[in-house]
Amino acid sequence: MDSRVSELFGGCCRPAGGGAGAALRGRGGAAPGGGGASKTKKKNGRSRGGKANNPPYLPPEVSSGGRRLKLVNPSQYRFEHLVTQMKWRLQEGRGEAVYQIGVEDNGLLVGLSEEEMRASLKTLRRMAEKVGADITVLREREVDYDSDVPRKITEVLVRKVPDNQQFLDLRVAVLGNVDSGKSTLLGVLTQGELDNGRGRARLNLFRHLHEIQSGRTSSISFEILGFNSKGEVVNYSDSRTAEEICESSSKMITFIDLAGHHKYLKTTIFGLTSYCPDFAMLVVSANTGIAGTTREHLGLAMALKVPFFIVISKVDLCSKATVERTVKQLERILKQPGCNKLPLLVNSDDDAVTAAQQFAQSPNITPIFTLSSVSGENLDLLKVFLNILPPLTNSKEQEELMQQLTEFQVDEIYTVPEVGTVVGGTLSSGICREGENLVVGPTDDGKFLRLKVCSIQRNRSACRVLRAGQAATLALGPFDRSLLRKGMVMVSPEMNPTICSVFEAEIVLLFHATTFRKGFQVTVHVGNVRQTAIVEKIHGKDKLRTGEKAVVCFRFIKHPEYLKIGAKLLFREGVTKGIGHVTDLQAITTKENGLEESLGPGQLSF
Repeated sequence: MDSRVSELFGGCCRPAGGGAGAALRGRGGAAPGGGGASKTKKKNGRSRGGKANNPPYLPPEVSSGGRRLKLVNPSQYRFEHLVTQMKWRLQEGRGEAVYQIGVEDNGLLVGLSEEEMRASLKTLRRMAEKVGADITVLREREVDYDSDVPRKITEVLVRKVPDNQQFLDLRVAVLGNVDSGKSTLLGVLTQGELDNGRGRARLNLFRHLHEIQSGRTSSISFEILGFNSKGEVVNYSDSRTAEEICESSSKMITFIDLAGHHKYLKTTIFGLTSYCPDFAMLVVSANTGIAGTTREHLGLAMALKVPFFIVISKVDLCSKATVERTVKQLERILKQPGCNKLPLLVNSDDDAVTAAQQFAQSPNITPIFTLSSVSGENLDLLKVFLNILPPLTNSKEQEELMQQLTEFQVDEIYTVPEVGTVVGGTLSSGICREGENLVVGPTDDGKFLRLKVCSIQRNRSACRVLRAGQAATLALGPFDRSLLRKGMVMVSPEMNPTICSVFEAEIVLLFHATTFRKGFQVTVHVGNVRQTAIVEKIHGKDKLRTGEKAVVCFRFIKHPEYLKIGAKLLFREGVTKGIGHVTDLQAITTKENGLEESLGPGQLSF
């Protein structure tokens, strides 16, 4: 890409090691009718001095683009056409679209005069009002294009909460070594107050007394950060309750705070596999660098193919040279053949905008932030990044998931006074409504039990309908809690769910001290399923060593589980680790399992 494009849009955002510039890319879906830039006579690409000069270009517009040369006094027919395109882009972008004003469809950076830009933004604002959306100017840049009048290009974020949703929702898993500042950073972001340097900000995040006493997270907790339609932060500093944050926000970031200590690794893996995070935030302490479980957490995110960005915390405790050394250490690891990532250091608002757009479009880009939870240095850059970060799935993919039968993963189980049994988790597919009848299982003897969803809550606020990909808690009324466990699924009775005790998976053994043989026991993680399994057979081989690949037959030692072919698999036992995917199931049918109808208080066998 032309270096001038990087200068125009990237500010001082630099890809480590050079190479990739920071180009702007529109997003929000391909509108019917295509392009739509006003047709004007193209310039010859000469600079103001009259010398031939290659004009700066953006890459050709992709299907998610939103480029407009200018929107000055369009006719009524043209205006309605533009509004229709905006509706389409918002729908495809799940409520968000970025417009680039002053850019030709072919990517030529023409720019507009001050008056034309003002008129174009006014038209864009009218279009947004027509569809019930809000616009926020992300950034402006002057371009040098054969003209005596200064010309600008402007990038605008258009946001509208979809009609069938209360707010846009992204889930971010927080990883990093113990004492790297994960919980403190989340406390500062969600509470709106800086830390005092002694951990005050993290106290509200802890769930257990021993966590407060030790200062170390041992369980999975959830924190929310909202952004309104204008991109302003909504958190507990100006809202008393989670319900108020949800009501005031058009976009919600749900942080999944995971444990950093190695002895809680199984909890961290469970959080990554079962809660289906959209992104991961790896927190690294500037003064200790890559230490402890940092490499392990990085490897987990890559193995599960969760896009991640890096936050270097505690920069207030270190000299500039120490921070730079930590950055270089990270860059060196990220560019290794095993990672093959392109680090992108964020130093300004422009960098944050560019990083968010590039990060969502290219899996190889890894933004790096350097900040302090005590002084607040560069904290706003992370907020800008999170505000603009788009969802990974588009509306078409979500529609396809919603048309499938209901499947809800049970990740947490609670008993709430005057409410009864409550389960928390993620809806993998379909739609779940208040009052719907589902079946839950498998139980220890392989049965599925009938139940009724009494009420639904998302982010602690009431919700009548839950859609595929959304996380929520479901109240089950008088259903007996002792019949439930983590790893179960709640599915539509029409699904006729299949369960298995024996399955095959194609695996890669990441590390093992000696040889991996038949009879070896490992803890298997597949989605929200976590159970010990024994190796029954290694196809075509007697044993496996580190780095080798094979198809392995596993058998759960306790009870059958609900699995799907193609599901990602991760197993561990001590220092032994491996990844893979499920290739075959030896299903247990309902007839084989002898399932029968039996009436009971709150449940029915299925």
